[in-house]
Amino acid sequence: MESLENQFLIAMPSLGDSYFSKTVTYICEHNDEGAMGLVINMPVNITLNELLSQIDDGLEESPKLEQQVLSGGPVSQQRGFVLHSPQSGWNSSLSLSDDVMITTSKDILMALGTDKAPEHFMVTLGYSGWGPGQLEQEIQQNSWLVIDADNDILFKTPIEERWKKATEKIGFDIANLSSDVGHA
Repeated sequence: MESLENQFLIAMPSLGDSYFSKTVTYICEHNDEGAMGLVINMPVNITLNELLSQIDDGLEESPKLEQQVLSGGPVSQQRGFVLHSPQSGWNSSLSLSDDVMITTSKDILMALGTDKAPEHFMVTLGYSGWGPGQLEQEIQQNSWLVIDADNDILFKTPIEERWKKATEKIGFDIANLSSDVGHA
C-alpha cells in the first residue's frame, strides 16, 4: 500500500470503536513500521488560553486562543502536537507537506496568539498510532475511508463540521454505505 501521509482517515459509520466514532484523522506518518495521525475533530474540555496558562501562569489570555484543544488520539495524551501552516524556526518541527507542518516543542506554544505564530494552527493532546500493517487491515475491514487531506477542513472548518465536510468530499452519502466487506 502506498503511504497514507497527508491523507484523512474518515471513520465509517459502522466503526465499532467508540473513541473514533465520526472522527477525521490527519495521517502524519505511514511506513513499514506503522502509522501515526492526529484526530482533528475531537475537542477536549480546555481552550488554548487555559492550556497555556497551565504551562505559564504569567501569560495573558488572548481572544485568538479561545479555540478548543483537540484530543489527537488515545496515545500519550499528556503530549502536545501543533499542526500548523509552514513556518520555520521552531525547535522540533517536521514538514508533512507543502502546506502542513507539525511541531512538538514548547517554543511554538509560547508564540501562539502573538504575531510570531503561524497563520493557521491547531493543538492536539495525544496521537493515534497503528502498528505495522494494522492500519492497512482496518482499511480492508471498511473501518476507514481515505481521502486527500484538505487544508480548508484542517484549518478553516469549525471542529464540529469537519467529519461532515470530509464525507461530503467523497461525493456520496456515507450513511448509505454497507458495513459488509466483500472481495471480487
